[in-house]
This record gives sequence, structure tokens and C-alpha cells, in this order.
Amino acid sequence: MDIAITNVHLDLGAGRRGTDMGPSAIHVAGLIPGLQRLGHRVTGVRTVGVLTQEATDVGDPSARFLPVIEAACSEVADLVEAACDTGQIPLVLGGDHAQAAGTIAGMARHHHRKGTEVGVLWVDAHTDMNTPETTPSGNIHGMPLACLLGHGPKSLTELAGDRPALLPENVVVFGARDVDSTEIPLVKELGIRVYTMSEIDARGTAECLREALAIVLDGTAGVHLSFDLDGVDPNDAPGVGTPVPGGLSLRESHLVCEMAARSGKLLGMEMVELNPTFDLANKTGKLAVWLIHSAMGKSIL
Repeated sequence: MDIAITNVHLDLGAGRRGTDMGPSAIHVAGLIPGLQRLGHRVTGVRTVGVLTQEATDVGDPSARFLPVIEAACSEVADLVEAACDTGQIPLVLGGDHAQAAGTIAGMARHHHRKGTEVGVLWVDAHTDMNTPETTPSGNIHGMPLACLLGHGPKSLTELAGDRPALLPENVVVFGARDVDSTEIPLVKELGIRVYTMSEIDARGTAECLREALAIVLDGTAGVHLSFDLDGVDPNDAPGVGTPVPGGLSLRESHLVCEMAARSGKLLGMEMVELNPTFDLANKTGKLAVWLIHSAMGKSIL
């Protein structure tokens, strides 16, 4: 397949600095040579950069750095839409999870023009469904899924056009274990299917994943895999800004990607929240590459 890579050097949506260096760490770990060995063609590598915190103002404390983040997400959306329009698979490397407001909006614009919907498997320790009215921190990386569902700052909710990028019934959050009490009402109101780590432990990863993929593929053009590395247990992925113990193991994380690949319906992927300043000898960067390769078809045999 043809893969269009976009590097998003963004850390303004997070509470800790450093995720802007995530794409570089992923490339250093051998992303492109591995994709080429799998038989894929990388058609190009685009870069979206933003002002540093020192060069811009926080602005509204309930939506920190919103204008700069909106501009970055708008650029990402245009690049992703263009990739989809030309039959390429968009692979977006982050950067904090705020960027997903752009990645998925661009994908949604392409599919909405065709009369189809996008399914999303959101792998994350968090549900990312706060809004400026509910956020305890003001960090926008805790809001992108709400924005994609039509709740949040207008400049982000309208990136997909005159309707929300996603329908609630086409979204699954997988691996959640740290959900703010302030965002739970919206999660329940919209009926988002959330597989918590407690449920995954009790029922088994494979069974939960089969269900999750069935949900996101029901009536959609396919699945976009939005993979936040803090969904993985910190023992396997120490290089994240918001580590939460008790996450997906290395093998469970690979299974997520392998099953997405086996579905034959992968529309795109993003890998976010890699923070090299907290990593150990690029351990998490290497894991990110292994996971991307798994999602793009690498198998054991």
C-alpha cells in the first residue's frame, strides 16, 4: 500500500513538554525501512510544526493554546484529506493527542463526501472527552474525542465541516483506566462504548477486540486506529507524559494492531503521546515502530 506520513511536532495540548519530539524518535527507531521491507511505499513525509510555548500565549486557561492548536489541526486535516483523496493510507505521528481533532476531521471530510462514515478505535488510558467547561486542567489533549463528536471549541468541532466528524455509535475507546469524573456524563450521554482495563482483564483482550472491531466496522467505510501510547502499561512504554499503571501489555498492544490489520479495513493510523524526555534509550519509540508495523501487516509467520 501507499502510505503518506505526517509528522506533527506538537506538545501544546499536553501538560508536560516533549511530545513534539515524538515523531523524530519514531523515525530514529526505523519506521520507514521497516515499512519498505513489508512491501509498502512511503509516498512522502510531511511536517506540521507549531510555535513553542515560549513563543506564544496560553490564552484561555480552559482551552490552553487553542489558536495555535487549531491552526495545526487544520493543516493536519488538509494533509490527511489529500492523502485519502489520492488513495493513500495516512499515517500521522505525534505529538500530543490533540492532533487527532485534525487527523480524523480530514479523514471524515473525505468519507462524508462519499456518503460514508469513519469508525475509530481509540486506544488510550483516558477517554479524552472533556470540554473547556469540564476540564480540570485546560489541556486540549484531554478534549479531542469530544470535539470530533461535536462538543468543544467551535474552531475544533467544525474542522470536519457542518457536522461532527464522528457518530458516537462508530467509536470505541479501548484500554481506559483513568477517566475524569467531569467527562463521565458526556461519555454516558453519547453512549460511547468504553472497554476499561477491568473489563479487558475479566473477559480477555481478544474477545473484547473482536467486539470492538465489529462495532467500529458496522456501517462504516473502515477503521482509523488512534493509538495513544499511554494506553500501554508504563513498564513497556515509559516514554509518555501521563503514565497510568495497569495498562495493555506489549503483546496485548500488538494484538490490537494485528487485529486491526487482519480486518482488511484499516483506513489510517496515528501514533501519539510519545515523549522522549521520559523514555529510556528510545524504548517507547521502538515500541511505537513495532506497533505501526503490526498495524500495517507485519505478522509472526
